[in-house]
Amino acid sequence: MGTDHYFSPNQPTEDEPKSSFQFTVDGHTLTVATDRGVFARKGLDIGTEILLESVPRPPANGNLLDLGCGSGAIALTLATQSPHAQVYAVDVNPRAVELCARNATRNGLTNVHALLDSDVSHDLTFDTIWSNPPIRIGKAELHRMLASWLSRLSAGATAWLVVNRNLGADSLSVWLSERGCHVERATSKRGFRVLGVTPTPAADLWRP
Repeated sequence: MGTDHYFSPNQPTEDEPKSSFQFTVDGHTLTVATDRGVFARKGLDIGTEILLESVPRPPANGNLLDLGCGSGAIALTLATQSPHAQVYAVDVNPRAVELCARNATRNGLTNVHALLDSDVSHDLTFDTIWSNPPIRIGKAELHRMLASWLSRLSAGATAWLVVNRNLGADSLSVWLSERGCHVERATSKRGFRVLGVTPTPAADLWRP
């Protein structure tokens, strides 16, 4: 990952995306337009690819979250696999939110809601979270972000995170476990770990 990614709120914008890529989900070919200033501009990044091929299918119904949506590959996958669910694609980068919304429309996925993180109702809870989180923002900010959103999982629900092994996957797993989350490793592949994180009733993600 470079320094220009979905956690950078003030990115340059352009009227029309300059590039796109395609990938297949459940026999459907999805087209994703990308642009500068948005994570994974050059195509489906390795971490996201490993996440999508490693996790269980999302719940068929309910509210599903793509945290740090970028141009929307994860959100489009969730929406394709769970057409009766509501998929929330959240980012701090307005250009990413705009691109994700366009990509959902382009692919005929009407159950995607692309929003700035500040525009998501505080009362909303989620039945799963899928995320390729912005590790490079630093531990303190990453922990704050994860505490905020993992606390909004429905009881017993699991978040699936893909993290580069060399950028702190194992230390993040320890941090989550110490705060009362059950953490399982779904896979370790090509330098990435996919972690399933399920907060227990006693979890205290805000503990220093």
